[in-house]
Amino acid sequence: MSSPALASKLPQVGTTIFTVMSSLAAELGAVNLGQGFPDFPMSDELVSLVSKAMREGHNQYAHMSGVAALREVLAAKIADLYGAIVSPDTQITITPGGTYAIYTALTTVLQPGDEVIVFEPAYDSYIPNIVINGAVPVRIDLHFPDYRIDWDRVRQKITPRTRMIMLNSPHNPTGAILRPEDMQQLRSIVEGTKIFIHSDEVYEHLIFDGIPHQSILRYPDLLERAFVSFSFGKVYHCTGWKLGYSVSSPTLMQEFRKVHQFNCFSCHTPSQVGLAEFLRDKTSYLSLGAFLQQKRDYFEKLMAGTKFTPLPSYGSYFQLYKYDRISDEPDKDFAIRITKEYGVASIPVSAFYQSGKDHRVVRFCFAKKQETLEKAAERLQKIK
Repeated sequence: MSSPALASKLPQVGTTIFTVMSSLAAELGAVNLGQGFPDFPMSDELVSLVSKAMREGHNQYAHMSGVAALREVLAAKIADLYGAIVSPDTQITITPGGTYAIYTALTTVLQPGDEVIVFEPAYDSYIPNIVINGAVPVRIDLHFPDYRIDWDRVRQKITPRTRMIMLNSPHNPTGAILRPEDMQQLRSIVEGTKIFIHSDEVYEHLIFDGIPHQSILRYPDLLERAFVSFSFGKVYHCTGWKLGYSVSSPTLMQEFRKVHQFNCFSCHTPSQVGLAEFLRDKTSYLSLGAFLQQKRDYFEKLMAGTKFTPLPSYGSYFQLYKYDRISDEPDKDFAIRITKEYGVASIPVSAFYQSGKDHRVVRFCFAKKQETLEKAAERLQKIK
């Protein structure tokens, strides 16, 4: 018997470069600075709090929108950091990861034929999420090498079909960030329109050099038309937990939850209970930027002994490095070769462009133990 034919909803999508490079690193025993996950332990205190929640019986379904105590502490954090008054009951929903929050926000808003402005290089889930909803990605390149947004170009690309603008700060893969002037440009562009915003802020607390994070939550007029996605896994070094949250206006969140309740419905209860207690101590998140900045600075110091040239990273787990003093190979070929020949895995930045645009730049993840960064740099110093 033959199985029924399936018309793929994502015919252009194959195995991601992250899977390819991590598999290659595992096969060869290479140092994996490719995929964005830490190799150091997460907080012992948070582990203990989640274990305590399990022992105390918090093991059944949580409320569809999330454990109330967690939503309350998040609302308090938002008020403290951004001066925004957000209702824990009507504006915050706990989700199984930031990527899920992004997908759900897009599915809530998009109709077939809608256009979505996406800045490239872009996190790899954005465009498939748009396409699977029958919408059309409108791609705009960030200005190389500082990866800033050309707002005049944005104005040129807006049409009557523009439904959403997607933002990401701190930015994956580049480590670029939005500045106050970017937010003012955005406000002027969307004012008086029916355009929604999605803001991916999963690296919210991992921002460096004392620069304040320009969250959409700072701007009430933008939040009224926005979904903002966050990740506990990224900022608290437990990516395998797949736990995040979405913040929006009450009207938009009501629609978001209609999609959410028939998809995931409920997230891991003990983790939520543990996080609710953990986040009562503000140092649990206020110390994160300095911790990762130390790693960025240490890795950059180690890399000074190589022929790689750093591009600025102001946030996230990542820093981009040019290799033009080493080779003129395409970045994917270069990344695969140095994994095989020198035992260090990276991610070619062309993978974050639908067109495969190649500036001869690779991404390294510095959210690693000191000895991991030292081992990687020692190997990279051998590349001539």
